[in-house]
Amino acid sequence: MIRSLLFACALVSVATTAGIVWVLARETWQFFQQVNVFSFLFGTRWTPLLEPRSFGVLPLVCGTMLVVVGAAIIAIPLGLGSSIYLSEYAADRVRGFLKPALEVLAGVPTVVFGYFALTFITPLLKAALPSTQVFNAASAAIVVGIMILPMIASLSDDAFRAVPRSLRDAGYALGATKFEVSTQIVFPGALSGVLASFVLAISRAIGETMAVALAAGATPRLTANPLQSIQTMTAYIVQVSLGDTPAGSMEYLTIFAVGMLLFLITLAMNLLGNRILRRFHEVYE
Repeated sequence: MIRSLLFACALVSVATTAGIVWVLARETWQFFQQVNVFSFLFGTRWTPLLEPRSFGVLPLVCGTMLVVVGAAIIAIPLGLGSSIYLSEYAADRVRGFLKPALEVLAGVPTVVFGYFALTFITPLLKAALPSTQVFNAASAAIVVGIMILPMIASLSDDAFRAVPRSLRDAGYALGATKFEVSTQIVFPGALSGVLASFVLAISRAIGETMAVALAAGATPRLTANPLQSIQTMTAYIVQVSLGDTPAGSMEYLTIFAVGMLLFLITLAMNLLGNRILRRFHEVYE
């Protein structure tokens, strides 16, 4: 009976995933019966709620990537540096304080980060760069980078600490400094875990919703300027889902088309993460 109960618990997650995929696929199929796939994927104008309508999703993808790349530029070096410090340099008391603090930061609601971006980060950006708009991609990228930093720091720290102490001692015995041991022995030995943390954090950044919706705005724009207002895929889904959108309408179907594209991008990132793990995986006895 216990075995059947545990199997049922595992089956719930599988059934939920299958249900999500089925709903997305069914509604997306209805959308593409009315919109050309090529026009959707490569169109440069996204105005599904205005006349004349246009369903080119590239502005939403561009906005999403602008935020994700900016967040990665911020979070990856800071997270990696934090994890190296926690694993190799920090005293036990300091580590016992800093790591829980990082994990508490990961538990802050995303809507709080959105308001933090609007009321603190954006005014700083406007003071430094007057051309910054009230809603902008740079502010969203900064808060998303702060949000995913604890994930990178915590997972990379765990990967570093999984490297056997004997490898460190061998490096010290050969005259290597602590920095050399950290960067040339420990880091390569934990490479698979570090790269996996990067991929997981970027996947989280791609799917972030509330902070981006509040900080980046709702203007679908194909631009590389992070100081302008943009709209991400998740922010568009929020915008339309909260409105009075009739079920079965074209506006309603765009939610599922964008959601399916977002699902496929995230799935590709997870598959890439698994492949990286297998490619660089180290086994220590």
